[in-house]
Amino acid sequence: MNRNQLTDWLPTTLKEVKFRGWEELDVILFSGDAYVDHPSFGAAVIGRILEAEGLRVAIVPQPNWRDDLRDFKKLGRPRLFFGISAGCMDSMVNKYTANKRLRSEDAYTPDGRIDMRPDNPTVVYSQILRELYPDTPIVIGSIEASMRRLSHYDYWEDRVRKSILCDSKADLLIYGMGELPIVDLVNQLKNTLQEKSLEFISRNDIEKASLLQVGYIEEAHTDLPNDIILYSHEECLNDKQKQASNFKHIEIQSNSFKADRITQKVDGRTVVITPPYPPMTEEQIDRSFDLPYTRLPHPKYKNKRIPAFDMIKFSVNIHRGCFGGCSFCTISAHQGKFIANRSKQSIINEVKKITQMPDFKGYLSDLGGPSANMYKMEGKDLDKCKKCKRPSCIHPKVCSNLNTDHKPLLDIYHAVDSLPGIKKSFIGSGVRYDLLLHESDDSKINQTAREYTKELIEKHVSGRLKIAPEHTNPEVLNIMRKPSFSLFYKFKKVFDEINKKAGLRQQLIPYFISSHPGCREEDMAELAVLTKNLDFHLEQVQDFTPTPMTVATEAWYTGFHPYTLKPIYSAKTKEQKLAQRQFFFWYQPKERANIIKELRKLKREDLINQLYGR
Repeated sequence: MNRNQLTDWLPTTLKEVKFRGWEELDVILFSGDAYVDHPSFGAAVIGRILEAEGLRVAIVPQPNWRDDLRDFKKLGRPRLFFGISAGCMDSMVNKYTANKRLRSEDAYTPDGRIDMRPDNPTVVYSQILRELYPDTPIVIGSIEASMRRLSHYDYWEDRVRKSILCDSKADLLIYGMGELPIVDLVNQLKNTLQEKSLEFISRNDIEKASLLQVGYIEEAHTDLPNDIILYSHEECLNDKQKQASNFKHIEIQSNSFKADRITQKVDGRTVVITPPYPPMTEEQIDRSFDLPYTRLPHPKYKNKRIPAFDMIKFSVNIHRGCFGGCSFCTISAHQGKFIANRSKQSIINEVKKITQMPDFKGYLSDLGGPSANMYKMEGKDLDKCKKCKRPSCIHPKVCSNLNTDHKPLLDIYHAVDSLPGIKKSFIGSGVRYDLLLHESDDSKINQTAREYTKELIEKHVSGRLKIAPEHTNPEVLNIMRKPSFSLFYKFKKVFDEINKKAGLRQQLIPYFISSHPGCREEDMAELAVLTKNLDFHLEQVQDFTPTPMTVATEAWYTGFHPYTLKPIYSAKTKEQKLAQRQFFFWYQPKERANIIKELRKLKREDLINQLYGR
């Protein structure tokens, strides 16, 4: 492909549309991110999927919402619908820190500018389009819409907000990974155009109830026998325990092979969430990744740096989904807990494309996924999986039905590393060391896990291996759905031994979180002592940030654990959160006096001695 041709990208302006000889568009996508034509950027994926369905598609990246709205008018009205994506991240997480301060850089914007998207772009863009084009269907998606599909706590506004369908005035919400539902929607609308001899689809022409993995609002609603009926939005505003109770049902249905429909009353209307699709097959996910992406930013960004693109430019995503079920993480809620795996050939083909890029030096930055080592892992008996309601396949212990064989992943590593032009493939994704250390009933699987661990450490680490114990306290780890810290000790011993034998001097980089629900100052002080004894000066740390629709967020806001409805403590105020966070940095002289004062207040002089001596 000649990547100097403008038509290698989806059009972004009327001039580019005309250049293709098109007089009208079928779908116009609006995105909160810059347009990078790469399978890691959602708007590009949906655009390419629609293009593969024979549609004429354009993308309007980061439209100006402040001026005369010319960006929203320049391409006119599409024949089928407007699609809206806030971007690869929830906009509020992208813009603000845990202390609600503006971040210094927007990774998905040229040159990292922080003024190119509004707060809640899904709502802002959709409301503008509804005003300009009252009868044109609007479909919203991306993680921002996905995680806000029902009543949810918004940390930045400190209130429970309605389903984003209400505020955005959109007609349809697609949650999770959008390829399968968007194709079904398009086929339905194309059939309607032909049957009714229409020039344009109108809002009333979408048969919403027949679609899977979508949300919509009904004015008059009748519950079906198997519907999961949540407490209404108004009930949740008046009773935090009901808000917590709702979330258990939402998470269980999101991660079920065979889920039921969910409904929730709001303002006298009903939000309906239809069940998700089964996990994508290898053929389906390959189709998405094998589309003709240029893998580059649109030429309009020439000589501009897009930080997120720099990070993934030479990386390859080999699977989707995560069965870890960490309580603070949105991955399983958005991508699902069942792993969707690409074929070896699809992965190899993408790596070959990367080797042809003019500035590629032979080093892949990542060959991974949401978790580095879950490729091809699934239930041994899928019938059991179809009945399972567990949010995690590995907590509180690894499921006996889970196949934890690392051999398919080793095969991928070997195939990639043998390709011409590949000097080394690094694993930049987080590694689940509990899977590496798990003792299966199958001795061959255990042997392969040891082989994988050795090869990972010797050949695929760029000097620093990221892992995420997240905490040291057993009760906090249980709430997080993370393994015992004793496994971290065990893995560190293995890591150090392999490095010593191989003559390597590599670092283990652990990630930790403060102020997570269930965590108190004393727990953080003990974390400081334990990590000090391991000779760590922590750097990869963060204060817990409540993000929409996770177990931890609902527990943090409501004060009740969604699964037990028992009260749970959370650090809420700025002072409480800073008091916990300071223990990460016990080794910094400026923190010493405050830490000693705090530990005396807690009557834990023993910890003072362990941190600083007598």
